[in-house]
Amino acid sequence: MWQALDIETWLAGRRSDLDRVKGPVFEIIGRVRAEGDAALLDLTKRFDGIDLEEIAVSDEEREAAYDQVDARLVESLVEAEERISRFHELQRGRDLWLQEVEPGITLGVRTTPLARIGAYVPGGRAAYPSTALMCTIPAKVAGVREICCCTPPPTSPITLVALDIAGVDEVYRVGGAQAIAAMAIGTETVPRVEKIVGPGNVYVTAAKMLLRDEAEIDFPAGPSEIAILADSTANPTFVAADILAQAEHDPNAACVLVTTDAAIADAVGAEVKRMAGEAKRREIVAKALEHSGYIVAGDLDEAVATVDGIAPEHLSVQVADPLAVINRIRSAGSIFVGPYAAVACGDYASGTNHVLPTAGYASLYSGLDVNHFCRRSTVQMITREGLEAIGDVVETIADAEGLHAHAESVRVRRRG
Repeated sequence: MWQALDIETWLAGRRSDLDRVKGPVFEIIGRVRAEGDAALLDLTKRFDGIDLEEIAVSDEEREAAYDQVDARLVESLVEAEERISRFHELQRGRDLWLQEVEPGITLGVRTTPLARIGAYVPGGRAAYPSTALMCTIPAKVAGVREICCCTPPPTSPITLVALDIAGVDEVYRVGGAQAIAAMAIGTETVPRVEKIVGPGNVYVTAAKMLLRDEAEIDFPAGPSEIAILADSTANPTFVAADILAQAEHDPNAACVLVTTDAAIADAVGAEVKRMAGEAKRREIVAKALEHSGYIVAGDLDEAVATVDGIAPEHLSVQVADPLAVINRIRSAGSIFVGPYAAVACGDYASGTNHVLPTAGYASLYSGLDVNHFCRRSTVQMITREGLEAIGDVVETIADAEGLHAHAESVRVRRRG
């Protein structure tokens, strides 16, 4: 249950599952492309054991969901929505900015939101209303006009309420790779989208990777993971609690403690074993802990380098001088600083986004934010004075490249 890890082997295992499922996922995509709604209905019956009458969730069903959800939970979702919106509003750039960089040359950027996006909200083992908020609120803040969501049946009333609070336009009861294919390709019921965001199992992640030519995706976001960087000052109970919190997500979740103190690794291991035995989702936790464990680094420099190599989805920093450490971290989806920054706070209510790259992809991608839902176009305004300032440079380089019409397009203006 608690073991020393070889990080290279661990990382390779995190990504190998994608290659394993690409064949079956490719077949699912082909069926959705050829058969549309019929494929969605058949695949839902095959994988979820449900005979769907309607793929789309009606407005009436969404309204009725409120009657099935405790009022206190609704209030909590509303408060979480406010906090998440507030943080993501801070990320919004100007729709247009212009700066005169030299006389006669003004440059800038025009930012426009995408028109239609699709969000995937997992289901199955548990309802994830928090993910419904995280996937869709940044799109709303960005100004996306149409937001649709796919979530596996049976559709959770809690998820429906969260999607309604977030202002989602359409909800479809379809999950797995077929849901990603429906949003990327389009069917009779599900209009295609420009971008797909949201986490899912390995089949969902593989479908997103295979459909990148049909719709933009956010990043690979598979089973949850955490790395904890701890020294001798860390509280073993707090560290173990964060490990259990991630382990209960999914049997394929993974947790890594990187520490400079072997005694902390032992103490955390003892706490993990104790808590795992008391966990309500102990079977899932036990599976996840099979590929979780610890690494003892020789010093803090080695520990930081190890964490950067992992590029974890979540990084908890529990050391004596955390700010000095996080300034040296280059690759992590979301960083939690200090003993009281439980990762669960970011999952629900601090305001940051919990849709993050996994399996080492934080070295290549950033977590979900407002910018994922925008396009940026550069703008240039050039006067006659500005053209004279750069004309010789443009003509000289264009002629050197053999693109004489390019050069002439500037000369003709300078002669006029």
